[in-house]
Amino acid sequence: MTFKFPKITIYDRYIFKQVTTASLVAILLFTIVWIAPETLLNTIKGALAGEYGLKTAVLLLFYELPKILDKAFPVGLLLGTLFTFDKLSKDSEITIFRAVGMSFGRIIAPVVVLSLIFTGLCFVTGDRGTPMAAAKMMAIRGDVRSTQYIYTQKDKTGHPLMAVIVSKSYERELRNVIVLDFSNQVYQDVHQLSNIYSAKSGYAYDDRWELKDISNYKISNDGIYIDIKHIDKMEILKGDSAKNAFTLMVYSTMKERDINNHNLRNYAKLLKKENLMEEYNYTLNKYLQRFFHPFICVLLAILGCILGFSKPREQRLIGFTIAVGCIFVYYITLPFFDLLAEKEILSPYITATLPTFAFLIAIYAFYKSKDL
Repeated sequence: MTFKFPKITIYDRYIFKQVTTASLVAILLFTIVWIAPETLLNTIKGALAGEYGLKTAVLLLFYELPKILDKAFPVGLLLGTLFTFDKLSKDSEITIFRAVGMSFGRIIAPVVVLSLIFTGLCFVTGDRGTPMAAAKMMAIRGDVRSTQYIYTQKDKTGHPLMAVIVSKSYERELRNVIVLDFSNQVYQDVHQLSNIYSAKSGYAYDDRWELKDISNYKISNDGIYIDIKHIDKMEILKGDSAKNAFTLMVYSTMKERDINNHNLRNYAKLLKKENLMEEYNYTLNKYLQRFFHPFICVLLAILGCILGFSKPREQRLIGFTIAVGCIFVYYITLPFFDLLAEKEILSPYITATLPTFAFLIAIYAFYKSKDL
């Protein structure tokens, strides 16, 4: 048995072209509305103030696009399909298609194909486009990522061995580092300190952290320091601990959208390994959303088709109101699901998939209500 690719008809080309045009217009309008109020104003102010030239200003606006397109693709596809099918319904073209025996599935087939293309674009934008654009914008502006971080090294039983407090870091350069060295003695669930190290500078190598110009405060069992001495150089966090601490420190200041899928997955694994469960659940939820969010393009395209099926005299405003309401509810509830995952109220696997199932239910409900 050989598989034959379905024949592309004039109808397929016609619907594909109509929906593509309407969706691109909707994406363009969404992008303009999103970028105009603050981003455009700040860029113009920077150019007029002489912070950068016209070319740099254009590049900054260009590198803002991937972040916006990640949201614009699903919205544009929903509005594009809704507008196209509403127009087809009002012109009685849908009635003609149904009269010649075309099923609902056959009518929306070109839209599903287009939505799969948008799904791929949305996925690539989130995985590659947005992180790359964020890195380019930092390079153009000459920004250096500054970090403040606290890393606690523990043994297998969860007993803290060392706490490293980095007041400020630039890339791998460390400034004003405080190291709390814990003893093995525990008093009323409080871990006793044995030494406190205060370093003016340091450097985070791949296999170790090296501190310089250090003041060492020796702590007695009574909790008071009994000796102070100066140390020129000291190594801490050797091996995997050094590498893990640096990775956690770097990613702690980055937004998840600025990290590609591969690194975001590894970051989530590292958070789980270090038993940072709140951060792990939040990051895992965001990682899973990277795969379910693009699929929303398909669901919104189908939903737009269903909402577009209307009677010749039916009010067009109803379908568009429902569509805008669905978009608003989807994006306004994403932070709520993030919080549910972070606080371990629901599993990240549930919070990441709930919006998808909600749209599936909505599609089924509207499909039944319109008796298609």
